[in-house]
Amino acid sequence: MNISATRYAALHRKIDLRLLPYLFVLYVVAYLDRVNVSFAASGLTQSLGFSSSVFGLGAGMFFAGYVLCEVPSNLILRRVGARLWIARIMVTWGLVACGMALVHAAWSFHTLRFLLGVAEAGFLPGIIYYLTLWYPQKRRARAVALFMAATPVAGIVGAPLSGLLLGMDGLWDVEGWRWMFVLEGIPAVLLGFSVLWFLPDGPAGAHWLTNPEREALASELAGSPEEEHGSWRSALAALARDGRVWTLSAAYFSLCVGMYGLVMWMPTIIGEILGPQAGPMHVGLLAAIPYLGGVLGMVLVGRNSDRTGERRWHTAGPLFVSAAGFLLSIAPMGQWLGEDLGPWWSLGCFTMSTVGLWGMLGPFWTIPTGFLSGAAAAGGVALINSIGNVGGFAGPALVGVVRDATGSHVMGFLFIALVMILGGCAVLAATKKGR
Repeated sequence: MNISATRYAALHRKIDLRLLPYLFVLYVVAYLDRVNVSFAASGLTQSLGFSSSVFGLGAGMFFAGYVLCEVPSNLILRRVGARLWIARIMVTWGLVACGMALVHAAWSFHTLRFLLGVAEAGFLPGIIYYLTLWYPQKRRARAVALFMAATPVAGIVGAPLSGLLLGMDGLWDVEGWRWMFVLEGIPAVLLGFSVLWFLPDGPAGAHWLTNPEREALASELAGSPEEEHGSWRSALAALARDGRVWTLSAAYFSLCVGMYGLVMWMPTIIGEILGPQAGPMHVGLLAAIPYLGGVLGMVLVGRNSDRTGERRWHTAGPLFVSAAGFLLSIAPMGQWLGEDLGPWWSLGCFTMSTVGLWGMLGPFWTIPTGFLSGAAAAGGVALINSIGNVGGFAGPALVGVVRDATGSHVMGFLFIALVMILGGCAVLAATKKGR
């Protein structure tokens, strides 16, 4: 079908406006329920006597459940359709997120965090696969980046919001962290039911597209890898033989080690730097600053990657930048600058790390969907995300163990920086010429 570039641009603006803001909101809520435990660390320690190791393990347990259920969840989504399965994911994770208010001991904390991961498994790779049904390869990095910008925005909004809700401590004799879990979990349940009405399974079910628009979109996507189909069993067998998948999984592992090693401990570290005079709202406001850097990095890197068509260094480079932020954060500069400027040095380093962490996400996910097809596109994205998210368990747990052993996070952050450097090298290896 012949269609002008202007009409294609208008069609994609229509798709952007209809899908991306809604998916963005869904992911804001998902990510907030995933990481709001970082703001509950102080309350859990005071109320239940959790050590750094207990908290770090609990923060990471989410990813144990997430990894175990990620691939099957994403393959079920491909069979039953995005609308039904994403609705299921959101309702169940919202209920478990509310249930976090019932934590009363280490075992219940770890169990509920594990179940939260089980409930949310499949959401992120499912949405990334879903976007391949709407966007051709050349437009995808921008779409993925705009969607995934929800994660730093969740931090920008969620950090002060969580601080505000923690201020409800004592209302009706209930601790503030319990209020936070309930009030931040309810929106996921409500939005889950809205998915059944709002989200089509694909272009064919989108009543807001005209028949010529559906035909134009099908023409644009025709011949792309996503149009090929096959058995998901044979697809997974092929994935197991593709070294690029495993190398990219290692790269994504390094990203998750850094991302969750930082965000799960950042409010605690900021609170320790500021001292006991800093309240939850103060800590929450400052913790939002690095997430602003994440938004900036994600949008600028994703946009420039699409403009130039370059993916390799737009993915590896931000990992190196983030590693530099971790290394600089443990340098003694904060001590030399004194009490007034020391906290700002730490925040600047954390922001440098988040620019890299989120900046690489858009270009990264265009790499596997560029060489995988059909069932392999669904299974491959889920496999990379699953293996990579083991890093979400390792990062927070490692920092917790190091803090208990040494009284500081320094050695933990040093290890994270080294892992991220190796991750950048893995990206370069997976995308070297001829692969």
